Amino acid sequence: LDIFYSFSDVAYWGMVPAISENSQERGVFTVLGTFTGTIGWNGLTIIVVPITTYFTYLATGKHEQGNAGWLAFAIIISLLAVLCALATTWGTKEKNNIIRDSANKEKTSIKDVFVGIAKNDQMLWTSLAYLMYSVAYVATNGVLFYYFKFVLDKPNQFWIAGVVATIVSFFTAPLYGILNKFIPRKVLYSIGQIAMILSYVIFLTAHDNATLVTIGLVLFNFNYAQLVTVLTLTDAIEYGQLRNGIRNEAVTLSIRPLLDKISGAFSNGIVGFIAVAAGMTGSATAKDMSAGNIHTFELFSFYTPLTLAALALIIFLWKVKLSEKMHAEVVDELETKLATDNIAVPVSANAIKRQAIIAPVDGEITELETLKQTNSDLALFHGTGYAIKPTVGKVYAPFDGKIRFTFSTQHAFGIESDNGLSAIIHVGIGTVNLRGEGFNLHFVDGQEIHRGDLLMTFDQELIRRNGYDDTVIMFFVDPKRIEEFEVLNGAVQHGDDLTPVTFK
Repeated sequence: LDIFYSFSDVAYWGMVPAISENSQERGVFTVLGTFTGTIGWNGLTIIVVPITTYFTYLATGKHEQGNAGWLAFAIIISLLAVLCALATTWGTKEKNNIIRDSANKEKTSIKDVFVGIAKNDQMLWTSLAYLMYSVAYVATNGVLFYYFKFVLDKPNQFWIAGVVATIVSFFTAPLYGILNKFIPRKVLYSIGQIAMILSYVIFLTAHDNATLVTIGLVLFNFNYAQLVTVLTLTDAIEYGQLRNGIRNEAVTLSIRPLLDKISGAFSNGIVGFIAVAAGMTGSATAKDMSAGNIHTFELFSFYTPLTLAALALIIFLWKVKLSEKMHAEVVDELETKLATDNIAVPVSANAIKRQAIIAPVDGEITELETLKQTNSDLALFHGTGYAIKPTVGKVYAPFDGKIRFTFSTQHAFGIESDNGLSAIIHVGIGTVNLRGEGFNLHFVDGQEIHRGDLLMTFDQELIRRNGYDDTVIMFFVDPKRIEEFEVLNGAVQHGDDLTPVTFK
């Protein structure tokens, strides 16, 4: 089951970049997929007892969960699974266009993933904290039915767990975006983990108090660990590029699914062990449970996950330093490093190249060095290039070439011309703090681009409303390579020819 589920799961999420190259659309698809998956998971929790009880009653006349009821449940869920899979297969159309054809086809092995994690300490500790959390979360979900049936002796109320989880999940994702504007994600992670720890305390002490159990279920599901982990791992791309000179995007995208599979395997083993060790198998009921059975169940179902949840919190607070503020500093430092790295090139007449460039933005253009003298906020931008005060929130390709990389905050990306001139286009000053909000990319990393292609749209009003400057900066990587460069100040339209750049 796990093997073939993994095939389906990996293929499903792999379709997201295949059906749209629009970053905003991909985000919507991901949120919707996660949310509907939550509905499916928790929907089973809601209907499992009514279905198994109903069909057992039809077969035996007894109001209980018997073999006939579980067989009927298996048939119904199998049919639903097949129908949903067929709907996805027949209803989803991959986009076959120049973007996908020219996209980076880098392959990532399991070895690459582990090596990538080992070389990036922030990726390593974030992954370990998430693994602890995930094992605890999945294992607990797996034993909740045993908790309701054998400990609380209320199997018919198990649907409450599904309803609570669905409602809480419905509000937590949208709420995160609002809260994170005022509260750092490390604090939100801590709140979620503390809520999870408190839920275990409640499960251990609630006994047959339905109100307390419901409160425990709310606290258990109010957790931002998965979302914070994904965002922190994404930020670790720039961190690793700065520290190690390696930009492991493919590795980063592979980590969370890998950890989910590992935690799922551990959790399945834990749940199976608990059921057998606590005597919760066969025709056993709550009346058959001894104090020893209950103690065994609580030890592995609640005390062990509680410990894992606490370890996840300790590791994240102690070892994960990559906050939003630190990531903004990393991005600035990385841009400086990219702009000032000394690239050894042979000095010869044949090494001199000339690159034609067109204006990437509509607006007032000024040489970057000139503008830096009057605007202290531009001091962090090293190197030679242009500064354009935009009149329209659109960025176009200044030459034929390729997208080299995109910062996870989407406000900046690197490009390289066909004859080797590298540049970074950076939209706004301080906009790294927007965490990608207001930026809409029209490319994928590794894509070949042609001069005049629309690469990005950005919300000028949003940038200004948050107190940032919307000036578009385009500077050349390693200014020591630039031989001749000139900017004619004044108004430009995208597509206007600028003075060619001579470089070596």
